[in-house]
Amino acid sequence: MVYSPQKSLKKYFFTLLKPYKRYIVAFMLIATYWALDNSLKPFVLKMIIDKTVALNSDKSAIFATVLPYILLYITMWILVACDMRFLDWIKLKFFTRLRYDIITRMFSYLNQHSHRYFQNNFSGSLSTKIVDMQSAVINILTTLDDAFAQCLGLSVAVIVMLCVHPIFALILAVWLASFLLITFLFFKPIQNFSHVFAVSKTSLVGKMVDVISNVINVRLFARNTYENEGIQKSTFDTITKDRAMQWAVLKMRLFWDVSIIVLIGINIVVLVSMYAKNQVTIGDFSFIISLSISIFYNLWYLASQFVVFAEELGRCRQALTIIAEQHEIVDQYHAKELQFTQSRIKFSDVMFHYENSPPIFNPINVDIQPGEKVGLVGLSGSGKSTFVNLILRLFDVQAGTICIDDQDIKTVTQDSLHENIAMIPQDITLFHRSLMENIRYGNINASDDEVIEASKKAHCHEFISQLKEGYESLVGERGIKLSGGQRQRIAIARAMLKSAPILILDEATSALDSMTEKFIQAGLHTLMKGRTTIVIAHRLSTLSEMDRILVFDQGKIIEQGSHETLIHLNGHYAKMWHMQAGGFLPEKM
Repeated sequence: MVYSPQKSLKKYFFTLLKPYKRYIVAFMLIATYWALDNSLKPFVLKMIIDKTVALNSDKSAIFATVLPYILLYITMWILVACDMRFLDWIKLKFFTRLRYDIITRMFSYLNQHSHRYFQNNFSGSLSTKIVDMQSAVINILTTLDDAFAQCLGLSVAVIVMLCVHPIFALILAVWLASFLLITFLFFKPIQNFSHVFAVSKTSLVGKMVDVISNVINVRLFARNTYENEGIQKSTFDTITKDRAMQWAVLKMRLFWDVSIIVLIGINIVVLVSMYAKNQVTIGDFSFIISLSISIFYNLWYLASQFVVFAEELGRCRQALTIIAEQHEIVDQYHAKELQFTQSRIKFSDVMFHYENSPPIFNPINVDIQPGEKVGLVGLSGSGKSTFVNLILRLFDVQAGTICIDDQDIKTVTQDSLHENIAMIPQDITLFHRSLMENIRYGNINASDDEVIEASKKAHCHEFISQLKEGYESLVGERGIKLSGGQRQRIAIARAMLKSAPILILDEATSALDSMTEKFIQAGLHTLMKGRTTIVIAHRLSTLSEMDRILVFDQGKIIEQGSHETLIHLNGHYAKMWHMQAGGFLPEKM
């Protein structure tokens, strides 16, 4: 499913919560009862005390007189307990579904970002943002629900006090307005500090994941101290930002302490003064003081939730960057499935450059015939990988067209394009799943027998059979438990199982020993039959059987022809052929 980018946090919340309106209404009804109960229970307790004190001379009638109020008081406690358990049940149904929606929607949107996006972002940071968003949204909704209940409770408390003793309602209203205003003034800088802290924390997680992912390089280059110092520096920066936020929170809490002391002090002084004039009862004492303390604790909790709210809001804003950025490579509105007939690939006046970089193709024209085996050769940076990436539409061209069977790849769905191209990259990455799952990734509907048959053709069945758990063996993150040659054979088996009409090989046998390469080459030749094949090779000997070789130099095709033709031409290709040492291209001419 395709989701639209969300640049506004408010709009994101509205879109996310729209299907759950009935749960929001339930939250409000539950909060309304809680607010009424929380403010009225002290009044019922006042009535019990006043009725008891009034019958001090006839104690035998006390129980009969106060019984209705006692039963009402107990009933209110029972109802509020039921109210809270109903809230738990609503949260159980609502929050689990909401977590599912947030994670699946964000991951789906993230998964459609361009190749360039993932090159520019830490994978650890991206996954952290998704986890942060789902937990932060739940915490924010809980805080807002609490805030609604507390504010409603305060309103009811003021009304009840107004009915009992207007002077205390006035004191409470003035204090409440001052409390909320000053707390709000504290809230704005706390919110800013929390956002800065969230950005710093996400960056720290990304850096740690980056180091862990490259732990073999850290060890081989003896860079433990260097990386530790880097993480320590980033951690110190994160803690410094956290400390700045916590100082702002501490100042706000000091204000809360002073404010409640002032409120309780004023109420006690006024109560004593009025009691001396017989203007209040003992029950009024209990009512005013208990309600004041209840209001303070509720406000203290609400204000403390402001801190959580600010932190979670910062996390949400940081996480929103995943779905705020527009997708770079998108299917057109009426994009169709790519229809393969002959597998002809044609570049027509294609111009391309990477962001903030000089042009690579300016322009280029290539026509690869159906079933043709084409080799790409050239020094590093000459444009070979870019040529392949454009066919896969990992990047969009700035001008010109790339057509497969006369269909512009911009006008077809990316899934249909990728489903019909099998690629074996030079840098093989595998999922931390079983070998069976990794190979079956080429065709998720393939049977176990088909997976094993592809493995035999790719000559990986031999080493898999020797493993303790065989095809159910886990390969580790990115396939780290396997050697480079073993990973390459798994990738070849995966491509064989996919059996796509277009095959792209990027040094597909570079990590294999000579004996294994000989067997694999035979399997690859079988795989190439009847398929349009593009082979990137630094070892020119692997291109000798190609129908045509394209020689790239600074984004231009300066020579093309068969191996024999190019050798006899005695040009750039022939020079590279003679300069090779050990079968590989030199770095420079």
